[in-house]
Amino acid sequence: MFTLLALAAESQDSVVSELFGKFGVNWPYFIASCVNFLVVVFVLKRYAFGPIQAMLEQRRERIAEGEEKLKLIEQQLAESEQTTAAAIAKAHAEAVRMINDAKLGAAAFTEQKAQEAIAQAQQILVKADAAAKADRERLGLELKREFGRLVAATTAQVAGKVLTPEDQRRLNEAALTEVEA
Repeated sequence: MFTLLALAAESQDSVVSELFGKFGVNWPYFIASCVNFLVVVFVLKRYAFGPIQAMLEQRRERIAEGEEKLKLIEQQLAESEQTTAAAIAKAHAEAVRMINDAKLGAAAFTEQKAQEAIAQAQQILVKADAAAKADRERLGLELKREFGRLVAATTAQVAGKVLTPEDQRRLNEAALTEVEA
């Protein structure tokens, strides 16, 4: 068995050597190329891909922070809208209450002014009635005097004599008593 394995290994070595020979693989150049490749990969990873990946990670973190801040801002905005809506509702209720109070105050004021106007009108009527009575009395007195003067003048003309003031007063009183009855 060992011989078979050795034969298989030899045949594989010859196949691999033949294959590398057909493709023109030169072992020292191949190894140098592999080392160069590993150095380039190391340099790129360390100085190119590493900083780029770090920058991308920072951006990812900033985006995540921005999303968190956006969620926080949206939450604050929603709270602000609720607070604003509550303040508007409160202001509206206060405005409605003030309008109702103003309506009630205006109604009470109107009623008070109406009562004052009625009282003033009654006072005016009382004063007008008193003034009319005073005018009636004054006119009555003037009418009595004039009537008495006319009766005295008529009596004097009919009797043909001049009446004394005492006669005129007595005739006036008799005439007024007769007219008032």
